Amino acid sequence: MTAPAIDVIDSLAEVRALDWDTLVNAAGGNVFLSHAYLHALHETGCASPRTGWTPRFLVARAASGRLCGALPLYLKAHSYGEYVFDWSWAEAWQRAGGDYYPKLLAAVPFTPCAGPRLLATDDGIRRALVDAALALARRLQVSSLHVLFPPSDEAALWRGAGLMLRQGVQFHWQNHGYTRFDDLLASMTHDKRKRIRQDRRYVADAGVRWRIARGASIRGDDWAFFYDCYQRTYAAHHSSPYLSAPFFERVGHEMGDAAVLFVGERADEPICASLCIASGDTVYGRYWGTREPLKSLHFEACYYQPIAWCIAHGYRRFEGGAQGAHKLARGLLPVTTHSAHWVADRRFADAVAAFLARERAGVAHTLDELTESSPFKTALQPHTMNAPSPTGGEESAAMTLKP
Repeated sequence: MTAPAIDVIDSLAEVRALDWDTLVNAAGGNVFLSHAYLHALHETGCASPRTGWTPRFLVARAASGRLCGALPLYLKAHSYGEYVFDWSWAEAWQRAGGDYYPKLLAAVPFTPCAGPRLLATDDGIRRALVDAALALARRLQVSSLHVLFPPSDEAALWRGAGLMLRQGVQFHWQNHGYTRFDDLLASMTHDKRKRIRQDRRYVADAGVRWRIARGASIRGDDWAFFYDCYQRTYAAHHSSPYLSAPFFERVGHEMGDAAVLFVGERADEPICASLCIASGDTVYGRYWGTREPLKSLHFEACYYQPIAWCIAHGYRRFEGGAQGAHKLARGLLPVTTHSAHWVADRRFADAVAAFLARERAGVAHTLDELTESSPFKTALQPHTMNAPSPTGGEESAAMTLKP
C-alpha cells in the first residue's frame, strides 16, 4: 500500500462525522472515540486551548483522499484530567531547569477508559501514525509524548517505536453468566455477600427507590439534576468540574442510547444520580453525586445498580473507573493497565525508566495482595483489558533528576 499522507488538524469539524466514525467502528466502536463525543468536548469548551487541551489530531488519507487513519492528539499545558499521574516527573524536570509543558498526549480527555488510540486497521498506517506522532513531538520541541489507555497490541507497537510502558490498576466487574444479582452474590464469599446485602438494605430502608433512564428518555430536568449532583461531588473535594452542563446535554441528544442515568428518589424527590456510558458489551461508570450523604448510597448508585442493570441487559463487563481498592469488596476485580511514554531528553528518559521499574515492582506486589483478597469463592479471571491505563492513585515512588 502507498504510504498515506498524514496531516495535523486542530478541529474535528475538518473531518466528516461519518468518515471518522467509520474508522472508530472498524477499530472496535468505542463510544468515547466517536466524533460526537470528542467534538462535544471541543465545541463546549471542556477540552479546548482555553482549558489547556489544544487538539493536534493526526489524520491519514489515502491517495484517493479517503480517510484511512487517525490519532487523537492534544498539546497539553498541564496534567489535569488524565488519570495517569506524572506530576512528579514534571516537578523533577522543572527542578532541573527544563520546561515539562507543553507535552503531547494521545488520549480521550477526562476519560480513564480503555480504547484504541491508533484508529486504523492496517499495520502500515498504524506504524505511520506512530512515526508521525514522534515526528510532531520533535518538531514542536515538546518535552514528551504520552499515550494513555491503549489496547495491549497497540501498547506493544508504541513500545517497539521506543516508548516506555507504564503499568497500573483498575477494577472491572465481569458477567460470568449471571441472570440476576443474587447469582452474583451466590458466587461470593459469605463475608462479602453479607456486606453487600447490608449496604443495599441501608439504602432501601432509607426509602430510596430507583428510576433508570436511557438515551432520549433522559429528560431535561434529569440532566439538570444530574449536573447539580456532579458539581456537588467536585465541591466536596474542593475542586472544579471538568465538564459543563452543555456537554452532558449534547451527549444525551447526540449519542443515541449510550447514556444511562440512575436516579435515586425518596418520597418522589430525587436525591442522587449516577451516569454510566454503554458501548459494545461494556458499561462504564463515569460520574455521580448526591444531595444527601446517606450511608452506602455511593455503593448502590455507582456499583450495585449499574451491575444489576448490566446483568438484566446482558452486558459482559462493567468498568468502575480509575482508583478505588474499595471496589474489590463490591465484586470488581483488579486489572493491569498500561500507558506509553516518550521523552525527548536522554537524561530524563533514563530517570523515568528507573522510576517505572520501581513502580512496576510495586504494582505487581499490589496485584498479588488484591488477588489474595478476592471476594469470590473460587478464583475468577477478570477480562484481560484490551486497552489500559495507568496508575490509579498517587505515584508510587519519587523521581529525582540531576541537572
